[in-house]
Formats: sequence, C-alpha cells, structure tokens
Amino acid sequence: MASLEDLIPTVNKLQDVMYASGIDTLDLPILAVVGSQSSGKSSIIETLVGRDFLPRGTGIVTRRPLVLQLNNLPKDSSQANENIGSDANPDPFSSGSTKNNQLEDSLSFVEDGINGQTNNNQKHRSEWGEFLHIPGRRFYDFNEIRREIENETARLAGKNKGISKLPINLKIFSPHVLNLTLVDLPGITKVPIGEQPPDIEKQIKNLILDYVATPNCLILAVSPANVDLVNSESLKLAREVDPLGKRTIGVITKLDLMDSGTNALDILSGKLYPLKFGFVGIVNRSQQDIQLNKSVQEALNNEEEYFKRHPIYRTISNKCGTRYLAKLLNKILMNHIKDKLPDIKTKLNTLVTQTEQELYSYGGSALSTKENRANLILQLMNKFATSFISSIEGNSSDINTKELCGGARIYYIYNNVFGKSLKSIDPTTNLTTMDIRTAIRNSTGPRPTLFVPEFAFDLLVRPQVSLLLEPSQRCVELVYEELMKICHGCGSPELVRYPRLKSMLIEVVVDLLKERLAPTRQYVESLIDIHKAYINTNHPSFLKATEAYSDIMKSNQERKDKENKNTEVITEKENGSDRSSSSEETGYIDGKNNISKEADESKALFFDNFFATEKQDSSGNLANTSHDTLVINEDLNGSLLGNLHITENSQTTYDLEPHLSEREQLECELIRRLIISYFGIIREMIEDQIPKAIMFFLVNYCKESVQNRLVTKLYKESMLEELLVEDQTIAQDRANCERLLETYKNASSLINNIL
Repeated sequence: MASLEDLIPTVNKLQDVMYASGIDTLDLPILAVVGSQSSGKSSIIETLVGRDFLPRGTGIVTRRPLVLQLNNLPKDSSQANENIGSDANPDPFSSGSTKNNQLEDSLSFVEDGINGQTNNNQKHRSEWGEFLHIPGRRFYDFNEIRREIENETARLAGKNKGISKLPINLKIFSPHVLNLTLVDLPGITKVPIGEQPPDIEKQIKNLILDYVATPNCLILAVSPANVDLVNSESLKLAREVDPLGKRTIGVITKLDLMDSGTNALDILSGKLYPLKFGFVGIVNRSQQDIQLNKSVQEALNNEEEYFKRHPIYRTISNKCGTRYLAKLLNKILMNHIKDKLPDIKTKLNTLVTQTEQELYSYGGSALSTKENRANLILQLMNKFATSFISSIEGNSSDINTKELCGGARIYYIYNNVFGKSLKSIDPTTNLTTMDIRTAIRNSTGPRPTLFVPEFAFDLLVRPQVSLLLEPSQRCVELVYEELMKICHGCGSPELVRYPRLKSMLIEVVVDLLKERLAPTRQYVESLIDIHKAYINTNHPSFLKATEAYSDIMKSNQERKDKENKNTEVITEKENGSDRSSSSEETGYIDGKNNISKEADESKALFFDNFFATEKQDSSGNLANTSHDTLVINEDLNGSLLGNLHITENSQTTYDLEPHLSEREQLECELIRRLIISYFGIIREMIEDQIPKAIMFFLVNYCKESVQNRLVTKLYKESMLEELLVEDQTIAQDRANCERLLETYKNASSLINNIL
C-alpha cells in the first residue's frame, strides 16, 4: 500500500497533466497564498524553499500566478545525478519512488546549515528548479530562476505592472523541502500605478477568486502584524468564499515590527478572529537582512530565538515560526487531500470513463495485416452505401427534424416545386390573336378554306408543348443536386478517421450521379418530343369543336346584349324623359325584335363564314384576304388586274389590318381554346411522367448500383494502404487521449492503494 506522503506528489503529477492539456476539470487540492502588497508573502515562500528566487521590488511584483510545486527528494536519489537537460520530473507512479519520507529529514537543512556539514557542491547539485514551459531544463542557479520568472512575466503581462491570469508553473526539487503545492497570487492593491488599468483592483480580485472560490483550495491568508486585523484585505477576501473559516489558514507576519507594548497574542490564540486551522506568527527577514545577503537558514535561526526569548510569545513558541508553518501546511494539505480523496476518486473514475469513450470514438490503432485493412474498407463501404440508401428512403437513424432532407426533399421537389412551375405556365402566353390568324392563313396557302384548318392547330400547339421542357429539366437538376447533397452528408464516425477514403467514396458516387444525369435529361427531352410528334385530338379529355363553338357563341351573345343595353341607356338619356309610355313600350318591343333578329343573323353568319361564303361588295370586287400588304391602283382606262402590284417595304409588318372579320375572330378564339385544352392534357401527363422517369433513370438506378460501384472502383489490393491513411489531427488526438487515460488510470490505482 502506498504511503500517505505520495499524496502530494500524485496531485502534483495530475496538476502537470491538467496544465499541459490546457484543462482544469479535476479541481485538485491546492494552497493559495493571498495577501496585500508588501505583506510578506514572498518572504514566507522563500523561507519554505530555503532559497532566494522570487522577484523583489517596489509596487506590484507578482503579476502572474506562480504555481510552485515543492518536491522532496532523498539525498541519495538517482535524479540528482542525472545530466542537465534530462527529464527531472519525479514520477509518483514510478516503482523507484520513495514511499517513506520522514518530516524530520525534510527539516534537517537547518542543522546542516548551522553546523556546516553540507558540502556546497553537493547541495548545489541536489537542488534545482524546472519550468513547465521549458521542459527538461534544470536551473541550478536560483538567480536564473528569478530572471526567468521576470522574463516570463514580462512576456505575457508586459513591463508596465499589468497582470495576466495565465500561471507560471515552477517545480523545486530539494532534499530540504516538504512536499507542498502553493500558488503565489498577485498582491491585493488599491491604487493603479504606471500604465495599469483603472480597474486593476477588480482584475486582481477576480484573479484571486478564480483560485480560492473552489472548495478544494486551501487559503493561506497573510496579514502584516503592523496593520489592524480588521483592515486585512486577505481575511476579508477569504471570508467571502469561506465564511466559516474551515479552509483558511491565518499567517501574521512582521511580528517584530509591532509598536512597543503591543502584541498579537489574542490573534494567534484565535480569540479575536477564530479560524479552524488558527493563526501562525512569522518573523520575516528585513530588507536590511536581504541586502546583507543573510542566508535563509540564519534568518530561521534568528526567528526561532526571537520567539523563545519573547516574554509574550515564548509560551506559544512551539506554534510559531516558519518551521512550524511548513509542518502545519504539509500536514493540513495531506489531510485535506485525504479528505478529498473519495471525491477525487469519483471524479477520476468519471474522467477515465469519458476518456475511454473519447478514445473509442477515435478508433483503434492502425491495422497491420492486409486482410484486416480489406475487411475494414469493405465495412466502411457498406456503411456508406447503406447511409446513402436509407437517407433516400427516409429510414436513416440521423433524420433531421429541422428541415426537409433526403427522400422527403425529393418528394417536395416533385409535388411542390415542379407541380407549381407547370401550373404557372400560360398556354398562350406567347401567342397573340394576330399570330393565330397568321398561322391560319399560312396553313391554307392561296386557297380559301371551308373549315378551320387542322394544320394551323398543329402548327401552333407544338411550340406551346415545348414550354414544358424547361421546368422538366429543372426538376431533373434539383433532384440531382439533392442526391449530391445526400452523398456528401453520408458517412459514419469511423469514416471521419480516414479522410482519403471518405473523399474517394464521395467521388465514386458523384461520378455515378453524373453518369446517370445525361440519360435522364435525354429521356425527359424525348418525352416532350414524343408529345410533339403526334397531336392526338381524339383524346377523351380534349375539348370538342362544337362545344367550343357553342361556348364562344354564348359569350358573344352575352357581350352583345350588354352592349345593346348600354346603348339603350345612353339613348334614353339623350332623348329626355318626355317620351310617352306607349312609345317606350313600342321601342321596347322593337328592341327585343331587333335582338332576336341579330341573334338569327349572327347564327346564319357563322355558318356562312364557317363554310367560307363571303359576300361580294356592290362593285363585285372580293374582299382582300391576303396576308401581304396589297396596294391596288385602279386605272380608269386599264384593267384592274393589270395594275395590281406588291409594294416592298423595309420593315415587314403584319399589323396593318388590325380589324378582324367576325369569322376571323371566331376562328382565332376557337384555336385558342383548343390549344388551352390540349396543353392542359399534356401538362397533366408530363407532371406524372417526369417524376417517374427521374426515379427510374436516376434515383432508383443509383440506389441499386451504388454498393457494386463502390466495390468495383475501390476494393482493390493496391489501394488499401492509400485509402487507410489516417488523419494526422485525429492520430495526434488519440495519442494524447491515450496518454491522458494512462495517467488517470495510474492516479486512480495509486489512490485506490492509499485508500
């Protein structure tokens, strides 16, 4: 079973992993040193280490959190004999790590310093520091450690007293220190100096709260004895996050600087401000001692003598001084870690489970044999093809609930986009009455017609059927684009690991879709040509000519009745109201007879016009029915036909005869209605046939052949190694995940041994 002394090194190792990974989810136990500027924080830390290594000066000096890990090493440790530049990190999981470090051995540096028994060269080689941002480099000269802290602080926080939340991680290895983990935080300040921002006090407070607000953080609240305790900024801040004082350790510094006749016995006894761990009195090295290069060991010796000889403090001298503080902090931190071990173990088990799941999502290591690689590629191909087919059929496990996709999108294209585009087409949008009349005249040649020529209807309806081609081809393109979208969205989590394989799978399916696009478009075009090739006027739904004529006559009669009624109203207004009732009655009867007579004449005129029985004018000349512009010059002495000639004009026009005869109006309206009727029939057939053609030639064909095409194109022995090239980012993430998982498991195993 592991020793209790291994708790702090274990937490230190976990801290290294967490900081190196850039995450802080474990909430590890730690000691945070909090105090105002010039309260003696740096002196306490240097005394605990036994070396001068922290930057000093006026104003704010600590401008970045310093995570300080003190690692106790035995005097005969093999790490002390390793070369400079080698990895000197103590590994608590190593089988060679010491299990039984005694507290008395850790404090023996005082005796060694007093008696002069320590060889200076050995002491120099047995103590060093390492920075996390410079891994593997040992700093044996503690002055270099100070300069590196200053340089690293200036690198991120600048040189104008600004602060930064990013910590500096420093490890101290020495046989003369206790296993401790401290965080030296910037001193609390009130007034901005230099180029510090106006809210520097708020920034420092928020930075300190980021550490001390966590329940696993012990607070080392440093207060100078020459300042009234009620004005202590550190205790005030500690009370905000620890109102009961259960995790706060009070330190009273500069006891030797109190006014004569005053003492801090009530504070140190816990009577004035009770804390669970109480207060510890400290006598710091003065600025003069530092300038005279008085050693830490000598300062500790003087501090001990001060408490033993002081008339007030000698009764509690065994609970004062830096030696006692070091023992107390080591004991409190170990007990704190031990109390938090169940929570840490639970958190570690959760992290192990999460990391294992993350590692599983990255997949296993690369497959070594060709058979394994071939099987993997075949499995990924099958999953890709299945995902493509299921997305079209709508039974995919990853169905989007926010928008239409896959097969539902194709159905929407058929029934909404394509259907509405067909219904929006006007069958006669590009046909004017003059176009219809021109087509009728051109289809008869030089001969007069007895009936409306059928060829004119064929000539006019074919271009109108061609209007259906563009929306049909657009429907093919929309379905093709949707299939491309489905293809790019297919895959599985395992396929993300092999980007080359995924891109090749998509490329093969895209080539298949492109290959089927041309036949689909050709067949759609041929459907339109088929409907243009034969105009079937015998279709059951086609409008009959007699029905069309009756409807036209009825519309014309209603129009004439309305015009006659309007004419009568205008006439009555002009003649005045002096007309007698008998005259009105006679006029009404005559009007009624005139309407009946006009109806009979219209009906007779239709049949006369339908059979081309046009009347001659009084001079015996035929009405001009030619489409061309004819200018007839009658010569009184010559023949009429001899003087007939065609005038050529630079601008050909067909609107020189805007007036249509009644027969021409009937013929044009009849042709227009027949075109609308026939176009509606073809539109319904196209609306039904185009989706079927697309499904047969494009969608269903790709569904049925996608898996065979993938196997044919990609399942080749020569391509196995190329297709299974793993993404470098995923490989790196998996390696990091494996290392993190191993660390979590080792830490969990060590905690289990301790428990």
